[in-house]
Amino acid sequence: MSLTETTVFIIDDDAAIRDALSLMIEQEDIAVQTFESAEAFLNAYQTGCRGCAIIDIRMPSMNGMELHEALLARRILLPVIFLTGHGDIAMSVKAIKAGAVDFLTKPVTREKLISSVRVAIMQSERVLSENAHHQEAATRLAEITDRERDVMLLAVQGHSNKDIARQLGISHRTVEIHKSKIMHKTGAINLLDLARIVHEGNS
Repeated sequence: MSLTETTVFIIDDDAAIRDALSLMIEQEDIAVQTFESAEAFLNAYQTGCRGCAIIDIRMPSMNGMELHEALLARRILLPVIFLTGHGDIAMSVKAIKAGAVDFLTKPVTREKLISSVRVAIMQSERVLSENAHHQEAATRLAEITDRERDVMLLAVQGHSNKDIARQLGISHRTVEIHKSKIMHKTGAINLLDLARIVHEGNS
């Protein structure tokens, strides 16, 4: 299972459905991996994989909704498209509220399937990009000392060096030294950029 290749994961206990969906998606030059059960998918999935999952709602043992809940519980932010032969309004509303990208009823047309897959893949790329920014910011902030963090949090709230010095009981010059170190460690170009890094690192 590749972390860099965009892949559509199909989880359905019906082999004929898995084969039909795979064929349509692979014709779009998109990689596909299929699984006959939710458990098989969870055992094989590697966090950080790019792509989306097409999950059959009704499967033996763990069903589609339960699999989606398991993904969320594990903080696996893989966009999900639900597929069912027994769709109803209540179930589709529940699925969308739970964060599903789409809810498709079998038999699904090629156009509808590919459209939903492309939307899900775009969402996956956006989520991975945001996570990368958060991770980078968190890594930068990890180098900040406790005292520097105190100065940083007051600075991004708009306090002047004089106010920071007074609140922390340190000299104006010490505040300037701390701020210089903070900007160097975080790579921030100004206070607005520093505020962004703090926000992303704590998200």
